[in-house]
Amino acid sequence: MAGVIRRLDEAVVNRIAAGEVIQRPANAIKEMIENCLDAKSTNIQVTVKEGGLKMIQIQDNGTGIRKEDMEIVCERFTTSKLQTFEDLSSIATYGFRGEALASISHVAHVTITTKTADAKCAYRASYSDGRPKAPPKPCAGNQGTQITVEDLFYNITTRRKALKNPSEEYSKIVEVVSRYAIHNSGKSFTVKKQGELVADVKTLPNATILDNIRVVFGVNVSRELIEVGCEDQKLAFKLYGYVSNANYSVKKCILILFINHRLVESTALKKAIETVYAAYLPKNTHPFLYLSLEIAPHNIDVNVHPTKHEVHFLHEDCIIESIQKHVESKLLGSNSSRTYFTQTLLPGLPASTSDLKASGPSPSHEAGERVYAHQMVRTDSKAQKLDAFLQPIAKAPPASSSSSSSSSSSAPSAARPSGGATGACGSAELGDEEMLDALAEVEPKEAEKMETSAVGAEAEAGGEAEGEGEGEAAPRKRPRVNKEEELTAGATPKRRVIKLTSVRELREEVTEKNHKGLQEMLQNLAFVGCVNPRWSLVQHHTKLYLLNTSKLSEELFYQILIYDFGNFGVLRLSSPAPLYELAMLALDSEESGWSEDDGPKEGLAEFIVDFLRKKTEMLEDYFSVEIDGEGNLTGLPLLLDRYVPAMEGLPMFILRLATEVNWENEKDCFRDFSRECARFYSVRKEYTLDSDTQPQVTLTPSNTRYTLHSRQATHATGNTHAKQHTPHVTFTPSNTRHR
Repeated sequence: MAGVIRRLDEAVVNRIAAGEVIQRPANAIKEMIENCLDAKSTNIQVTVKEGGLKMIQIQDNGTGIRKEDMEIVCERFTTSKLQTFEDLSSIATYGFRGEALASISHVAHVTITTKTADAKCAYRASYSDGRPKAPPKPCAGNQGTQITVEDLFYNITTRRKALKNPSEEYSKIVEVVSRYAIHNSGKSFTVKKQGELVADVKTLPNATILDNIRVVFGVNVSRELIEVGCEDQKLAFKLYGYVSNANYSVKKCILILFINHRLVESTALKKAIETVYAAYLPKNTHPFLYLSLEIAPHNIDVNVHPTKHEVHFLHEDCIIESIQKHVESKLLGSNSSRTYFTQTLLPGLPASTSDLKASGPSPSHEAGERVYAHQMVRTDSKAQKLDAFLQPIAKAPPASSSSSSSSSSSAPSAARPSGGATGACGSAELGDEEMLDALAEVEPKEAEKMETSAVGAEAEAGGEAEGEGEGEAAPRKRPRVNKEEELTAGATPKRRVIKLTSVRELREEVTEKNHKGLQEMLQNLAFVGCVNPRWSLVQHHTKLYLLNTSKLSEELFYQILIYDFGNFGVLRLSSPAPLYELAMLALDSEESGWSEDDGPKEGLAEFIVDFLRKKTEMLEDYFSVEIDGEGNLTGLPLLLDRYVPAMEGLPMFILRLATEVNWENEKDCFRDFSRECARFYSVRKEYTLDSDTQPQVTLTPSNTRYTLHSRQATHATGNTHAKQHTPHVTFTPSNTRHR
């Protein structure tokens, strides 16, 4: 059965037509900008909310709309641009069909406020489906027109859902306004989001086309542009514009094409010009093009697309070929020179390390101009370590008998920094030796004598020592020292193999969360300095980074606790610290969060002592936390050589061991304990004192074992004369328990 043909309702017809003309907010703004330009506006301001879907407001200072015309201004096919069809052959305005405002009013709520030059006041009217909701009302206003479009596509739910990204719609609006701003030099364009003080695009009324390109696309584009222009009387066209030279290229071709001042697209012209640039630009790169083409109105058909973004004109192939040849001739003329950007070297630095080695010392440099190692800036952490300046100096005992001659001959080599055979030492190592001698003079009492084994040194020296005089020591490697005296508890080679499943799973968790980029940066960074107790500055390649020392040290100690599980040395306190007093001190602090509902502090402190005493065997075996039978803390784990945590955090550490660790599950217990211990050992800003109140730390020679000594200081408890261990620490050599 044949279908019945019916006449569509006028509202349906208008809504279908509106959907063709207004495809998205950018199309609505394009139509209204063209109306503003037809009204001879010199200042156009566009304000957008939520990508134009919620609100679009465009204001100009043009001729305005007469009050008499406001009744039909939003009806279809109402225009002041032409009267007969023949007028299309000489049309010189943007609009001619009278569909822009009509289409917008069928898919949005439109409000128009306008004032002409001879009117005493402005008039405002609201429109829906092409008709005013009420007669125009007088109001205050400036000359020109302000159009407000609200709730675009409110009655076309499918179109509204498809345009769900306001940021994308706003970027297209900025693109449209920017292109009209570039072409219409001498007119001011402004586009911004509602509520923003700074406009995203703002051009000045006295700016040129090149100035507008610089504002929109940046100075990198504007300084590489070539002005083009040609005219052909036979083909009746004239071209003017700017194209990029061979020094500039982008990943996507940017073509801003205006034909008879109308923003359009031309695929044929775009391909023709890109063919020319293919011989000048690298592969997969494209040019920047702004072209304004003026063709005789009787040779162009503008009525081929509802949105007017395409046009057809006579002699299209000939005109495109002529433009292609002109652009190619301009590029040939500009290809005589190319611009390359290089990075300027810092003053006084060589071009590269290899050039420095090949050239050798410059004859122009005199001995007095020599640059010493301590005057240079260390830019590569691999080139020179700071450890070379911190090695202890060994003073040889006076030779009282002939039997000590071998040890005295080995003393000079032991005093030098380790780093290979001393025979290869250069001037940089001599500078290190002088610095170490100066340190020895300032603090002679802190340098400890090192017992060396001269037998191995003499065997390595071989027959060289026989040919030398008795007063000279033959060059040799650093002699071996007594390992039993040099090794610390943290460096002992005696390790237990831990096969606990929970520990293995915790290690796998650390491995899975590993970030290769951060790991590579931490392995190859160059330390610059400490900004404050919390932040440190490091350099990696050509970038500077701020590292959170607290977080970084906490993660470091956590991984040490997991990977060295059951293999820690001991930092033994010289005087036992009562757990009860530590718990009371923690409960007195605000950080504990204690309240009267939790019960008396004394009872809680006794519970903490009893609870931790039950865990003594496990804490000592796995974590080297030693607690004696009387409930006193006597030892802490040695996680890093020559590092002791801030003892201000010890009371909260003891409290959190009893309250924050899940002692029921093995894996959770090890994880929670390691996290709390790492938090206690980390570098924390609140426990970093001023220089005059900082803990005084004295370091004896490296690779020795240490014991922790504490001073006593009063603290606020129930007894005002009670004593508490505070973190004033010194290091002295002592035997510690090996694992």
